[in-house]
Amino acid sequence: QVHLVESGGSLVQAGGSLRLSCAPSGRSFKYYAMAWFRQAPGKEREFVSGITWNGHWTANSDSVKGRFTISRDNAKSTIYLQMSSLKSEDTAIYYCAVDGQAMREAVSTTHSLYTIWGQGTQVTVSL
Repeated sequence: QVHLVESGGSLVQAGGSLRLSCAPSGRSFKYYAMAWFRQAPGKEREFVSGITWNGHWTANSDSVKGRFTISRDNAKSTIYLQMSSLKSEDTAIYYCAVDGQAMREAVSTTHSLYTIWGQGTQVTVSL
């Protein structure tokens, strides 16, 4: 069975930094775009950042542009989300996800196009 395992979530002060990691177990997703979504209490899950299978294209939501950077290491089948200048509104559970279509040459921000999801990692930003 395929799993995505997120790690790196923590409690951090506003203005601080964190790096999240997502690694699959059971298979490689090096030919699939991957993304990070997040869900805050009482809110819908939202797109944060995504990267194509070859790393040529990335996309970020307006709320994290200039602060978050997504990257991937296909040799390790791992993606990362480097988060800096964290704000209290970044507090959420962060999920990584795999695009359902191999070798898509664009990053989709649509939740329903991602077919494999991790269990999430909690990020809490305190004032």
